[in-house]
Amino acid sequence: MRILAYNIRHGAGMDLAVDLPRLAAVINPLQADVVLLQEVDNGVRRSGGVDQMAEFAQLTGMTPYFGKFMDHDGGEYGMGILTREPALEFAALQLPAGEEPRFSLWVRTASAVFVGVHLYRTEQERLAQAQRLIETFADEEGPVIVAGDFNSEPNSVVMEALSCHWQIAPKASPTLTFPADEPSKEIDFILYRPADSYEIVESRVVDERLASDHRPVLLELRPKGTIS
Repeated sequence: MRILAYNIRHGAGMDLAVDLPRLAAVINPLQADVVLLQEVDNGVRRSGGVDQMAEFAQLTGMTPYFGKFMDHDGGEYGMGILTREPALEFAALQLPAGEEPRFSLWVRTASAVFVGVHLYRTEQERLAQAQRLIETFADEEGPVIVAGDFNSEPNSVVMEALSCHWQIAPKASPTLTFPADEPSKEIDFILYRPADSYEIVESRVVDERLASDHRPVLLELRPKGTIS
């Protein structure tokens, strides 16, 4: 299965132009089965008042899901997920709030549970949000993928806590994801479990410097024992 995590900054690229077709042109060639998007607008004035997940559905041919963080600028601000096949189940999980409300949007498919995250803002707040994720999915018996913008760097307290429960997919070099034009931080990740059930086919940061202020992260997992 191919997973893509991408913070799209409400569609605004490094040139500040809001351009969803440009983002779709990044997403489509990567042929992900599930795309987890952060900073998505729904009916917000700053991005033209459109339902961005509906637009992405038209542009990618995938099934859209949206989770609201809060009301903003005449509409809703949150996160979205695109799936190649319709999900069996989806829901928004409320996380401990900080300066802004935080939710995690998750979907269940025949392959796994996919959990989109955008942790924020202080390390204490992000750690509390991470702990809520750990507790919520502790009893999930099948595969669980957590992906998105963690606003936390490798070996931070937040990522160390999550690594006790998920495998953080190591990326091929270069690994930095933000800012997109000249990245200096690695804050976008894809985590998976059970670690011993999969082998990594591909794990990398996509060299896209314009369409958003983050670079997308791509992971392809293959169940061990299968032949490609």
